[in-house]
Amino acid sequence: MTVTLHVCITCKAGQTLGEGETTPGKRLHGAILDAGVPDGVKLVAVECLSACSQGCSVALSAPGRWSYVYGRLSDVNAHDVVAGAAAYAAAPDGIVPWRSRPEIFRKQSLARIPPIAALPEAAE
Repeated sequence: MTVTLHVCITCKAGQTLGEGETTPGKRLHGAILDAGVPDGVKLVAVECLSACSQGCSVALSAPGRWSYVYGRLSDVNAHDVVAGAAAYAAAPDGIVPWRSRPEIFRKQSLARIPPIAALPEAAE
């Protein structure tokens, strides 16, 4: 099953940018592409993860798995983000053992969201 790595590309990480400057979020997205997206991971650029006060942010999600939002990231963290995404893709329920997570995923988690339960079918 493919998991999704969402990267906020509009994040300014608290910086004031000049006209035409690349946002830190776009730099992070590009660095992840350069690092190589792992098998089983789909990289998706998004315009906001509503973690603006937490610097650059990413989210990992897949149907039936726990989802995670990580913040306080930059393009220098791209290899750790890729390693964390690969570990997440390999975990059937999305829960990667704490010691197996990259340090930024241990210390910079903003949210852990439970899987969405299947809705019961409507009564006929």
